[in-house]
Amino acid sequence: MNRPQLILAPGKERSLLRRHPWLFSGAVRRIVGTPQEGDLVDICDAQGQWLAAGHYQQESIICKILSFGTPQIDEDFFRMRIRSAVDYRRRLGFFEMPDTDVFRLVHAEGDGMPGLVADWYNGVLVLQAHSEGMHRLFPLLSRLFVEILSEYHIVSVFDKSSATLKVEAADGFIWGEEQPEQEICEHGNRMLINFFEGQKTGFFIDQRENRHLVHTLARDRRVLNCFGYTGGFSLGALSGGAQYVETVDISKKAIELCNRNVELNFSADNRHRGVVADVLNYLNTIDNTFDFIILDPPAFAKNHRSLQQGLKGYRSINQRAMEKIRPGGLLMTFSCSQAVSKDDFQTMVFTAAANAHKQVRIVRQLPHALDHPVSIYHPEGEYLKGLLLEVE
Repeated sequence: MNRPQLILAPGKERSLLRRHPWLFSGAVRRIVGTPQEGDLVDICDAQGQWLAAGHYQQESIICKILSFGTPQIDEDFFRMRIRSAVDYRRRLGFFEMPDTDVFRLVHAEGDGMPGLVADWYNGVLVLQAHSEGMHRLFPLLSRLFVEILSEYHIVSVFDKSSATLKVEAADGFIWGEEQPEQEICEHGNRMLINFFEGQKTGFFIDQRENRHLVHTLARDRRVLNCFGYTGGFSLGALSGGAQYVETVDISKKAIELCNRNVELNFSADNRHRGVVADVLNYLNTIDNTFDFIILDPPAFAKNHRSLQQGLKGYRSINQRAMEKIRPGGLLMTFSCSQAVSKDDFQTMVFTAAANAHKQVRIVRQLPHALDHPVSIYHPEGEYLKGLLLEVE
């Protein structure tokens, strides 16, 4: 095996000895060979002792580490990792849920495969690469997934990496039947997923249990679902007996699909209205109209350089929602920005409450769902922060 090597500066091996799956460029003293973006490389300490192997990147995270235990990274290595991820979901019963057929199958670092997300949509597997190294492996990975998932009736594999790679890539089916739109079911609610046009891998799977919580709390409430996308939270509220639901999103296509999803489940039901609007502007137009507001915005802070500006955006929408909600109402609020820590998020909510002059109770912390495991060695993987609040 004659791979390029990243030789660390003295003392810079500590994070790898703690099995953290990211190596930062500042830890590297010199590079042996000429690795290209996505190449497999070995990482050695200052004395030349092998420590780990992973995919090389020309950025601040210079290597996403695949293995601390063996330099041998081959077909059997990935077969083992995929089977481990599938078995984890099988043990938790995800393949046998009677009213849900969509879940995450591989969660990057949480499943020992940094740079790879794989989501299951009722027989369609959507792969998304967050590194060039993983994307190069898609022919192999697709074949292994088809092999391992054969008993679960896999029908297609879709590559949705165009928005997550630095190099140009085209979304499209790489195996099986081509079906750009698929119907799925989540907690009994039917939804249409467009793989070409949808965000993330087509849907925000990580919010599944929080959408079900909305279902349990929404009875007889007037619900405002902000940044509502294609209406997952809205369907939860409607199926839970909400009196009225509005879904607000700046994307016309998202609202159109949201309305189709509502019609699919609640035909001729006039309890829902979809609104194409900027959320902050729309919050200015309401006043004690809703007693349940959901704020699930996109990542306002994409990285640490934009953290303060992102926190300002989160604070603005939360303060406005607290000012406009009916007294005693519920506010469910989230940040999906990895750069925003739990402490950052809670401090932001505290500041918004103080600025709004509201008494606020924290009812519950809201993490992502069980199919998004977090490696104990990679706490950054816990990217979704959420709070259920009561605003007096």
